[in-house]
Order: sequence, then structure tokens, then C-alpha cells
Amino acid sequence: MEDKILHTVLFISLLIAVIIAFFIISIIRYHRRYISLQRERIRAEIMMQESERKRIANDLHDSLGPLLSAVKLNIQSIDVQESEDSRIIHKAGQHIDEIIKSLREISYNLMPNTLHRKGLTDAIEEYLYRCSSIHGLKIKFQGPGLEKVTAENEVHLFRIIQETVHNAVKHAKATFLQIYTVEKPEELVLYIKDNGVGFELEDVQKSSTGLGLKSMESRCELIGASCKIQTSRNKGCEIIIKIPVN
Repeated sequence: MEDKILHTVLFISLLIAVIIAFFIISIIRYHRRYISLQRERIRAEIMMQESERKRIANDLHDSLGPLLSAVKLNIQSIDVQESEDSRIIHKAGQHIDEIIKSLREISYNLMPNTLHRKGLTDAIEEYLYRCSSIHGLKIKFQGPGLEKVTAENEVHLFRIIQETVHNAVKHAKATFLQIYTVEKPEELVLYIKDNGVGFELEDVQKSSTGLGLKSMESRCELIGASCKIQTSRNKGCEIIIKIPVN
């Protein structure tokens, strides 16, 4: 009788263990599937954004730019007698030049042609030169190993650097920015450091102002990279991104 009870207890225990294991495995599989679907959704959204950015950049560059140039030529061809009218036409031409310059800058920020024509390193150098000229930010850049980044991931890495430079100028009020890479056997490590005011990471991540950081982290996840941010008030910011290259 005791043996029968023991066998029954063992059988029930084994059955319960199997059921629990089944539920645990099911939960793990569901979680992995959910993460995979989330990653694919983020990828689709980002690629859609990039496609729309490219379309808008092309429209600005190929349509509005030439149209404004034609408007300027037509205005300048107007024959006027009064000096005041000539002054107004000249001023209008200057405003159109400023608009064309702004359109080119917007078009470049949306989709730099250098990235597709010459590659990631040249695109970064050109972008950093523009930022340094416009904002007076001193930037030191060294990018050995960037040629190992796949063509698919180049745009994501460029956007990450673009976001960090934007944050350094707009939020950190930095005067110096250092961007460099270190090659390792199976990964490329990107370091981005500034001498800005820094911030409390948890507070920014919880607020709406942390959308740029979230976008950067999403792009890192898409290319299989890890992202570590080290910062605090009045101590600048350092971002370390490890990108698999094999």
C-alpha cells in the first residue's frame, strides 16, 4: 500500500514538473518571439523613415532648389527704374539665396549623398566638418576599421553619430567632441566623448527629451551592437558602442 502511494506521489510530482517545464519553455519561446517581432517592427519603422527621408531630400534638392533658382533669375531680370525697387529686388534675391542654402542643409541632414557615393568614413568627415564650421565645435575624429561596417548598417551608424553630435551641440553645450574607433578581432568599438554639461541618464531616459537616446539605442539593437552611456552632471558624456564586424 505504501509503495502504491509512493508511486502515485512520484507520478503526480513528475507530471507537475513536466507541466511546469512546459509552461516555462512556452513563456521563454513566447518572449523570444515577442522580442523578435518587436525588433522587426522597429526595423520596418526605421527603414520606412529612411526611405521617406531620402524621398523628401531628393524632392528638396531636385525640385524646390532649381525652382527657387529660376524664381531668383526671373526677379533679377525685372527692369526697374527706381533705386528703391532695385534695393527690394536685391534684398529678395538675398532671401532666396538664404532659403536655397537652408534647403540644401535640410536635404543634406535628411540624406547625405556622400554616404552612398563615397562611404561611411567620408560621410562622417564631411558631416563633422559642416558641424564644426556652423557651430564652432572643435571635433577630433579617427575612424580606422569603419570600412568593415556593412553597407546595410552604415546608415544606422551615421545616424547614431548624427544624433550624438546634435545632442552635444544642442543639449550638452559642448565645445569639444572626440569621436574615434578601436579595432578588435570580432568587433569595432566606437567612442564618442564630449566636454559638455552632462546629464542624469535615468531622468533623461524617462522624459520626452530622451527620444534621441531611445532612437540611438534602437538603431544599435538593429545592427546587433551594444550601447553604454556614461555621464553625470557637469562631467561630460561618453558613449561606447560595440559593433560586431564578423
